[in-house]
Amino acid sequence: MTSFAKSPSIDSPSTPLLDRSRHAAPQVLDHLREQIMSLELPPGSVLSRQDIAVNFGLSQTPVRDALNHLAEEGLVEVFAQHKTAVSRIDIRSAKQSHFLRRSIELEIVRVLARKPDPEFDQTLRAQLTRQQASLDSGNYQQFMDDDQFFHRQLYEAAGVPDLYGIVQRHSGHIDRLRRLHIPQPGKASSIVDGHRQIIDAIAHGNPEEAMRCLEAHLSGTLSWIDSIRARFPDYVTN
Repeated sequence: MTSFAKSPSIDSPSTPLLDRSRHAAPQVLDHLREQIMSLELPPGSVLSRQDIAVNFGLSQTPVRDALNHLAEEGLVEVFAQHKTAVSRIDIRSAKQSHFLRRSIELEIVRVLARKPDPEFDQTLRAQLTRQQASLDSGNYQQFMDDDQFFHRQLYEAAGVPDLYGIVQRHSGHIDRLRRLHIPQPGKASSIVDGHRQIIDAIAHGNPEEAMRCLEAHLSGTLSWIDSIRARFPDYVTN
């Protein structure tokens, strides 16, 4: 079984210093979300509002606000007067977020392939090189960050950057499922190959091929749900 290191406690030295010129709650939210999405805080991890507040040097109010946002995204479960815990990966939610993302990105690559842009093509290929470097170094978290940035560039180039944020707010379960899947042999390489095929189809001005490649690219993890669940029964719902 592929193993993931448990996070140091939430009050570890790795917690970043707050930018005092910005509101505290969004920064706490970003930090906790990053730990959850990277599986540094795996499903079932208990989060102490008091400990988090002490670590950040805050009152409990901004911490409570951050945890409430995470609950709205389905990333934590709040048990009144009891505890707050990182949620297990819900397959039903993962499938719905996949449907949303696929629907939007199929249209995005169709639009981009209808008007190929050589400058944008170079931008995507440079990003692909960076992602390959992350894969070669075995840095899976950076690899996933590169993957998300690649897709974000597609949204921006198509003129719909706000939709990326909407998709991301609904992608907590599918993205954690992918994080479990990526270390498996051949998975990360197939993602890089998928990106390359999408880039080529867009550059050649072939909307149908771009959509076909995008469809294949996004379908991989869901086809492995049973295997992922078997390997991580404590992380994924039945």
